Amino acid sequence: MKQRAPLTLAAVTAALAAVTAVASLTAPAAPAADGKKTAAARMPVERTGLVCPAPSSSDIAETTYTSYTPGAAAGAKGAAQGTARLLGATKDAKAVLEPKEPGKPVGATSSGSEAPALTGIAEGTLAPGWTVQQTTKVAVGRARGVLGVACAMPGTDFWFPAVGTSKGREDYVHLTNPDDTPAEVDVKLFGPEGAVKSEPGRDRVTIAPKSSQKLLLSTLAPETQLADVTAHVTTRSGRVGASVQVAEDGVGTDWLPASTDPAGSLVLPGIPADATSVRLVAFAPGEDDADVSVRLAGPSGTISPAGNDALHLKAGMTGSLDLKDVTRGEAGSLVLTPADAKKAVPVVAALRVVRGSGAKQELGFIPASGPVGARATVADNRIGDNATVLYVTAPGKAAAKVRVTASPGTEGGEPESKEIEVKAGTTLAVTPPPAPAGGKGSYALTLETLSGGPVHASRTLTLPHEGITMFTVQPFTDDRSTVLVPKATQDLSVPTR
Repeated sequence: MKQRAPLTLAAVTAALAAVTAVASLTAPAAPAADGKKTAAARMPVERTGLVCPAPSSSDIAETTYTSYTPGAAAGAKGAAQGTARLLGATKDAKAVLEPKEPGKPVGATSSGSEAPALTGIAEGTLAPGWTVQQTTKVAVGRARGVLGVACAMPGTDFWFPAVGTSKGREDYVHLTNPDDTPAEVDVKLFGPEGAVKSEPGRDRVTIAPKSSQKLLLSTLAPETQLADVTAHVTTRSGRVGASVQVAEDGVGTDWLPASTDPAGSLVLPGIPADATSVRLVAFAPGEDDADVSVRLAGPSGTISPAGNDALHLKAGMTGSLDLKDVTRGEAGSLVLTPADAKKAVPVVAALRVVRGSGAKQELGFIPASGPVGARATVADNRIGDNATVLYVTAPGKAAAKVRVTASPGTEGGEPESKEIEVKAGTTLAVTPPPAPAGGKGSYALTLETLSGGPVHASRTLTLPHEGITMFTVQPFTDDRSTVLVPKATQDLSVPTR
């Protein structure tokens, strides 16, 4: 048997030092002297990555980007100076935005159809809660309207209920790879009869490093025309940012963000009071059918829409409900819960919302979204003429108190804060929400849950044009700006175990 070389004293010392260093980062906390466990510390994240899709194929598109990081999170004292850059996802990547400090939004604009998809990284003090909003206005044409989307963290699994492949619809899934290696992506469609059979090879694409592609969903199954479809985007390797851009003849256009992860109960917050058509599209991705109760949380309480208070979803099939003008002049949020509390089957869902009528209709989407949590931010809000409306709902049995803070504007102003209370089972439309004192340009709204809850929220940005109520809706979701870090101690006994 081959003998190993004996360890020198220097080698032993080096090995012990290396083990001790690893232990200090990864070992669980040692019990305190009184026998109690040492609690983990909540610390700000040190790095955040975002991906933005290419905004439009229209030559007359006007796009605004707004970047914002809220003020320093708890525990950020002594954090490294922050850096952030938002770059085109192209070979010749050029910086679009370069924020310099937390608490001050930064804006940029682009015109036409050549604006690329973007990727960005924020580090240090600019990382916790970093958000970028992309808002595009197309005044005329088939795809006229306001398209808004929050640039999202790249991932590996996305659900998009409420896409379509029918005549008059053009739904493109945009896939952006922020990394230095290729990403292999599968796109599957599910209609009212189950999985939609795609032509061989069409439903799998490879996204080159630092690049973006868009895929017209109707080309996956050219012989099938469906109004209500669920798209499932997954990666076999790598990760991507994914969003769906919807254009509907005579109705309008907007981005459809991914639904929150499948869950037994879902909240779709912020249906505008003047919505003329609301359609719920949902999907049960598992092996069990789902029976869902549908309720509307309005300003005075929660009701069950007459004739539309339940939805049966067969496993693997997309279902829908035409709720028409369910809000009847009062803003609300849709709340989905299991019909049988003992059988909570996970589902995903989104709302297709229309405002206006005839030739002056405009389209928007509200995906199911998670709670605000400790803190959440939506950037690019505008001042005046009810351009921005904030919707806050407490869907459960507990009331809630939240703090709403308006950042300075991209062109100046001072932040403003307001605490608001939301009764249990209701939706509160805050019109107008706080805005920066003396502010100019666009600004960010940050929500913090102070007590009660959980709380869900969204904001509507309305930019009218020639009598058309052009709008877009963005949900607030927990910015995950902090993480739990276990307290660790050195343990020199590791080598002997």
